[in-house]
Amino acid sequence: MGLLKVGVPKSWDDSKKNLSYIRNAGTRQFVSTYNRVKDLKGDELLWGDEIEYGVFQIDPDTKKVRLSLRAKEIMDELNRKEHEHPQVVEGCHWVPEYGAWMVEATPNRPYTGFTTDLLRVERNMRLRRKRILTVLKDNEIAPTVSAFPMIGAQGNDGTVPAVPVGGPVTQSDYIGDGIINPHPRFGTLTANIRQRRGEKVNIRVPLYRDVNTPEYEGAATGSPGGGGDGCCARDAQQLWRYGKGDASQELYGKDSVVVGCSKSSKDEEADETEIMPVMQKWLVDVQCAGCKGLFYRSAPDVIVPDADWPRNGETVVGYEIPDIPGWIRLQNGYYLPMESGDGEISFLTKISTRANHTNGEIKEALGSETPLFRGADQGKLSASSMLNGDIAIAESATATLVEEKKVDSGTTSPNPTKDGRDTVRAAVHMDAMAFGMGCCCLQITFQATDVDESRFIYDHLAVMAPIMMALTASTPVMKGRILDTDCRWGIISESVDCRTPAERGREDPNAPYEALTAKGQRRIYKSRYDSISTFIYQGHCTRNESGTANRVLNTYNDIPLPIDQEKYEYVRNAGVDPALAQHIAHLFIRDPLVVFDGAVEEVDDEVQTEHFESIQSTNWQTVRWKPPPPRNSPNDPHIGWRTEFRSMEMQLTDFENAAFSVFIVLLQRVILTFDLNLYIPISKVDANMQRAHSRDAAAKGKFFFRRHMAPLDEGDDGYGVKYVSMFAKAVTGEVNDDIPEKDFDANGVSQQRKTAPNADENDEENAYEEMTMCEIMSGKGDYFPGLIPLVRAYLDHINCDAVTLAKLTQYLDFIERRANGELVTPATWMRNYVRSHPDYKGDSVVTDSIAHDLLIACKEIGEGKLHVPELLGDIKIEEITTDGAYDAKLDSKRVQNKRVLQLLQRYTQRHGTFS
Repeated sequence: MGLLKVGVPKSWDDSKKNLSYIRNAGTRQFVSTYNRVKDLKGDELLWGDEIEYGVFQIDPDTKKVRLSLRAKEIMDELNRKEHEHPQVVEGCHWVPEYGAWMVEATPNRPYTGFTTDLLRVERNMRLRRKRILTVLKDNEIAPTVSAFPMIGAQGNDGTVPAVPVGGPVTQSDYIGDGIINPHPRFGTLTANIRQRRGEKVNIRVPLYRDVNTPEYEGAATGSPGGGGDGCCARDAQQLWRYGKGDASQELYGKDSVVVGCSKSSKDEEADETEIMPVMQKWLVDVQCAGCKGLFYRSAPDVIVPDADWPRNGETVVGYEIPDIPGWIRLQNGYYLPMESGDGEISFLTKISTRANHTNGEIKEALGSETPLFRGADQGKLSASSMLNGDIAIAESATATLVEEKKVDSGTTSPNPTKDGRDTVRAAVHMDAMAFGMGCCCLQITFQATDVDESRFIYDHLAVMAPIMMALTASTPVMKGRILDTDCRWGIISESVDCRTPAERGREDPNAPYEALTAKGQRRIYKSRYDSISTFIYQGHCTRNESGTANRVLNTYNDIPLPIDQEKYEYVRNAGVDPALAQHIAHLFIRDPLVVFDGAVEEVDDEVQTEHFESIQSTNWQTVRWKPPPPRNSPNDPHIGWRTEFRSMEMQLTDFENAAFSVFIVLLQRVILTFDLNLYIPISKVDANMQRAHSRDAAAKGKFFFRRHMAPLDEGDDGYGVKYVSMFAKAVTGEVNDDIPEKDFDANGVSQQRKTAPNADENDEENAYEEMTMCEIMSGKGDYFPGLIPLVRAYLDHINCDAVTLAKLTQYLDFIERRANGELVTPATWMRNYVRSHPDYKGDSVVTDSIAHDLLIACKEIGEGKLHVPELLGDIKIEEITTDGAYDAKLDSKRVQNKRVLQLLQRYTQRHGTFS
């Protein structure tokens, strides 16, 4: 859950006077930490997982299940037992979570980078389940589910002990303040998010439409009972654009939400332009005698003369800054003016409405399916033949430039209720942080060998985050209703969205807010709980260019990135490279949410990181980059540069949770060892996050993924000639000694990895395509081998021992079967369970009795008492009981005679007399 501190938090009003100091001090603390540990190298792989449990009380007589608010009592008892068994090598560590019914558990020591430790994962997860069973009451259960299905649906009778709905912290209409963990940080977070936002949080999730769902009575579109996907056609996914629903609420109220479809990239992007500036291509064309180009600016009007500046005729990628007219912020972190200060001389000409063209619509024009290439018998296509003239090609002395022409359809923006495809859906409304932060998940943290490796892995795991979220989807029910989504992420994102109306792009009569960052008026496009907005690996340039050290080289950062310019310049001046400085400056567009009394100016910025962590730990993104923490004493353990993978959903069994944990660890090693490149534009990662929420996305959805993970043996980005992947040699049997060796530096890093983010000499606009989950995991054609075959090849490469390999093969086979749809996700199984329950009325309502039976079934599946073939196939879970949860001590304490006789009687009675 982030930074937990003992102390007294200030109220929001009292905190405001400290916000600016903490933001500045947090930046200083980062710089101090970075300069102290930036040269750390040679750390070995250490890693660990986090599992969160919810504790529920069941009433078999009334068939009702409630939240059991005993988490602190349970956690304290579990930690007491851990301390009583210090001799045990394999143990657990228990920490608080947001909900008063939630406990988080980790292994007591990290896993190492040896194959045998991969077998520890499932054993330790089973041990955690055993141990939590020892402290539960007879009527309590703790299944590993992502969400309590009835949260907010039971009024004052949803918890034990009962707590009234509402309260000064949440002001909720559905849940009570008493369900929040009593640690002062959690309640303060909740209240301050609401107060900074200026209103309660607003969570609206599409409601599943079944045959008798009352909210859809009389609806003419869509297909009840699961046919199709919501309001979309059968070949498309319904998209819930979480965090972007203010406009739809203003139009339709809190009980409706506007959704989209994934039928084409243009459908997905249709509403983005209304709320987010778009990366566009610009031609540098300084129209004055003798002018050759433009100097970059590190900020508006601040020239950077030592950077390699763009010449006339070259193209740059950036977006217009809404609050600084006449300027664009470039993809590489610099700024350029669009014209001279007096407006007399034009500097830049817009040549494309989007930086990344969508390749899906061009397939047929070029005569092939993916991978894209021009048909040999077609010759050069004319401009008018491409998309019926919707794309025009203009020639330049230095480049071919593509301009998308806006198609004049003779209509204005479509009304969602009148465009023949009703995109207004009934919504499940929630209004408090507990609905999101009350969800449980599976998280993995890795230690890297050095800072560069941690950043490279951060970028690649960010690409994998939506893929793994869809594959582990397990959140189809909330607030007693069936959702038309499968994942928790968007619910949490909206539950902690503290942006002011102005920051969300709405009219804000109360702005400016003097104490807030940028006075609460900077346009911020995402909640502080969301997917990442920038890759952070700086990369290197192989071309002979000067000034590259001053710019972000990652060409895949293709969405607008709000930053705190002052923080960016401070971090850059301290010697931090542009890509990382941009990341830090983006984190610091947020205000700290919890300020503790006596811990503001009293914190030493040279040796402590409390203020940095107060910002960092409340930027809850799909991956988190974590610098080494300070060592306060010589006995503190050494901890290196780490990356945390945060998107996966909770699974019902320890086998599943271990399988996905181990898979991510192995994939991380595969990426590093085989030198793979998974980069795709950030905009496509965001699109994948939306798609991953869709119902049954793992089996039916498609995701953008890089089509060539290794350098091409022949061809370009897919046009002109058919490209040939290096991996094709494995299919054709052409593996020989002629394959060129890679160049490595002194640290074992290849030139390929260094240049991956900046795509030297390549046009990367079409380096990705849409793939099914099965194709991503198992392979496609001869050019994309699939992630699971790559993992199997890696295990062969390292000569994995037979015992470990047998278990890993089980994991990989299971993941492959889920990816190809043979096995269902927990979300699909739960939705099917509810819909087939005898008490279900086809109305999308989950009653108390249904929820009771569902959670009992989840418990029994997790404990190995119930086998569900559609979830696990032929994998049988060994039953878990409290036996063996703790070692029995050979005790020598004196016992009373009465006790001795009672024990002895059990065994002497067998023979009647002593003998």
